[in-house]
Amino acid sequence: MEKIRVVVVDDHPIFREGVASILGAEADVEIVGQGVSTEDALVLTREHLPDVLILDINIPGEGGIKAAETIAASFPVVKIIVLTGSDDEDNVVAALKAGAHAYVLKGVAARELNAILHTVYLGEGYVSPSLAANLLSEMTSTHKQKNSLQDGFEELTERERQILELIAQGTSNKEIGQKLFLTEKTIKHYVTNILQKLHVRNRVQAALLAQEKTRPRSSASIPDR
Repeated sequence: MEKIRVVVVDDHPIFREGVASILGAEADVEIVGQGVSTEDALVLTREHLPDVLILDINIPGEGGIKAAETIAASFPVVKIIVLTGSDDEDNVVAALKAGAHAYVLKGVAARELNAILHTVYLGEGYVSPSLAANLLSEMTSTHKQKNSLQDGFEELTERERQILELIAQGTSNKEIGQKLFLTEKTIKHYVTNILQKLHVRNRVQAALLAQEKTRPRSSASIPDR
């Protein structure tokens, strides 16, 4: 069985070791390194080239956002999950802009964290539901400076609308391709066009906009403790 190789960086030993223990107990997950600082995140990533890096924003050194930015630029194959106690909207946007694939609050339950890990490993993005409304508000405000949300959706072709709806449902590129009888490479091309037309940076933002436009957001699956 091919295991998901994970590095965990957090300066609180009990929390870090707890995350490592919980995820490491999964048959298909291997914790290959643990650290406490920005420097540790960079060194461990360079040394192990993990599939997924989990880190907090508030770590010693230049911080988790700077670490994410550097690692995303130097090691784009590594998927980054920000796992933090900060629900500050600016941090959410900054982390996603830096290259993080997911932004998760530390109130997450163990089984949901495991599910998020697997989701991110497969190439999808994630933002804790409790943060989605604020993030959507920020995105919509920025988006309106360039174009209206309505106009952005009107620019989409019928096929792009179909793909966007599937993205909003959490469907991966591979699964979308299977549903529509298209190659994964073709789907990636469509997704790039969709992001450009909607003036958003990633799939998470596109999904949030689609959910706001077409239907109420699904209920949160990740309760705070």
